[in-house]
Amino acid sequence: MILRLARENPMWGHRRVQGELARLGITVSAATVRSVLRKGNIPPAPQRARDAWATFLRAQASGLLACDFFHVDTAFCRRLYVLFVMEFSTRRVHILGITAHPNRDWVTQQVRNLMMDLDDRVDQFRFFLRDRDGKFSDAFDAVLVGAGVQVLLTPPRSPKANAFAERWVGTVRRECADRLLILNERHLQTVLNTYTDHYNRHRPHQSLHQRPPRAVGTAETARVIPPGNRIRRTQVLGGLINEYQSAA
Repeated sequence: MILRLARENPMWGHRRVQGELARLGITVSAATVRSVLRKGNIPPAPQRARDAWATFLRAQASGLLACDFFHVDTAFCRRLYVLFVMEFSTRRVHILGITAHPNRDWVTQQVRNLMMDLDDRVDQFRFFLRDRDGKFSDAFDAVLVGAGVQVLLTPPRSPKANAFAERWVGTVRRECADRLLILNERHLQTVLNTYTDHYNRHRPHQSLHQRPPRAVGTAETARVIPPGNRIRRTQVLGGLINEYQSAA
């Protein structure tokens, strides 16, 4: 129980753990708690509390949006930049825009479009996580603040602070962008729209109990397929990705 309380509450020191045990009717000395924590390789509270950022993200996931850029090089050596937003709790991704020349005005317009697309769901979100890129201007932040969303900045050169968005960039590269020759901006827009629809609607996620993002918060459950039923394959992006479902 000592180890459990310490792991589940990284801000608790040995005396706080002792006090909680006393409330549960378990009498133990502070020295014993300290000894058990040391033998269990549990560091002191200040060191355990260093993961406070990860704890915060998990606690606020239901009301958190994360934003980031990634780039794709076309077959004609032109670099295109993709701006996207992810809903933390469901992992749902929104492609905001693609351009070869992202500037402050363009980025601000994209977040205005996002607020309109979210419409009545805007009230569900309290925080918007972004990095310190100069393309995010005061006008960009003002759009979010006007919608009642607080802007959070990641520390400089700390990609792990926005780990969910960074992970999605790796996913879209491995499964899509790095396996296709992109011709131009319009082609990339079509490819990413198709892949994002697959990602949100069909692709299972371990953290979501093998459900796709759009199934979170709904009564949708995995269907039990009787033995002998035919399985139908649907090809996405010319067969680059396959989706499977019961033919019945």
